[in-house]
Amino acid sequence: MDKNTSQHDFISTVSHELRTPLTSIRGFAQTMLSSWDMLDDDSKKQFLKIIEEQSNRLIKLVENILTVSKSQNTENYVFKNVEPNSAIKSVIPIIQQQYPEHKIIMDFNKNLPEIFIDKDKFQQIIMNLVENACKYSNEKTDVIVKTDFAPNNKISIKITDEGVEIKDEDKQRIFEKFSRIDSPLTRAVQGSGLGLYITKTLVENMNGSIIVESNSEKTMFEVLLPVCDIENQAREKCIQKH
Repeated sequence: MDKNTSQHDFISTVSHELRTPLTSIRGFAQTMLSSWDMLDDDSKKQFLKIIEEQSNRLIKLVENILTVSKSQNTENYVFKNVEPNSAIKSVIPIIQQQYPEHKIIMDFNKNLPEIFIDKDKFQQIIMNLVENACKYSNEKTDVIVKTDFAPNNKISIKITDEGVEIKDEDKQRIFEKFSRIDSPLTRAVQGSGLGLYITKTLVENMNGSIIVESNSEKTMFEVLLPVCDIENQAREKCIQKH
């Protein structure tokens, strides 16, 4: 697929994704304007709630589209030494507040070294994966965030949930733009299908990798990031640019 075809497909898909919430917002707004006196208070509140939900969906979609365009450009990355456990720990309470029906458990190896990454984008990776784990798993189940050493001088961050099983044939497809698994849980949750694509792009732009393992009981995403000093990181980036 050439660049023009890929760009056209992306624009067509974005247009479709934007049209759905916009059509819903316009439809309920028009109904309220034309039938205000005939609607009871409960109906008005229900329609306004739908408009609010679809507006939030639209905002999230636009934010994700902007992130897609920015994530491709590694010049936007600010690399520095970061203590991974602290960076993760600071964003977990934000997600926990959004999903009080889940218990987010942090299981950290306290001896991990600092890693040379863009802290903001690293935290975005963690937030995307933990939010997904909460969104696509059953209520009152645990979400576990575990950090540890990994082979080949890397650290491992694993996010495990008790949610939707990802079939082997879908394990690569879920990282593509606008891709979503079809299941009762995912159908009940609105999403753009961009979160995992963004996550994978961010991870790979920081010289890392991401894998997924899943069965009928648990799903686990693992992010692997290299541990290396500033000189080696700078040398790698210099090689990549040339």
